[in-house]
Amino acid sequence: MGKRRRARELALQVLYQLDIREEPSEHILPEFWEENDVEQDVRNFANTLIKGVEEKRPEIDKLLTEFAFNWNLSRMSVIDRAILRLGSFEILFLKEIPSAVSINEAIELAKIFGTDDSFKFINGILNRVKDVK
Repeated sequence: MGKRRRARELALQVLYQLDIREEPSEHILPEFWEENDVEQDVRNFANTLIKGVEEKRPEIDKLLTEFAFNWNLSRMSVIDRAILRLGSFEILFLKEIPSAVSINEAIELAKIFGTDDSFKFINGILNRVKDVK
């Protein structure tokens, strides 16, 4: 597994916890990194994703609500919501990563962690987010 894919998986785990526990990342990350000993560059990229999603969440959630026709965020599964936030952050704010890569990575996360149909749902919404860029 590539370092960035690993970082995305770890970031997704933290974003899931943030959503469930409704706490800031400062309360979760120290213990999380103690339990998940990874290379510093993996940790750095994961932290960039986590902090970025956390900081831009209101803006991201507004877009997701707009593009998820007939769905509101509270009806989405927690994992789908976390994947969408992660992918949207990459697409909108990490300009050095091509949108197609961010979408593909989100789809792969959905195939691993989501339901059988999650990847289709995520693909459709992130392609709309990409068009805002």
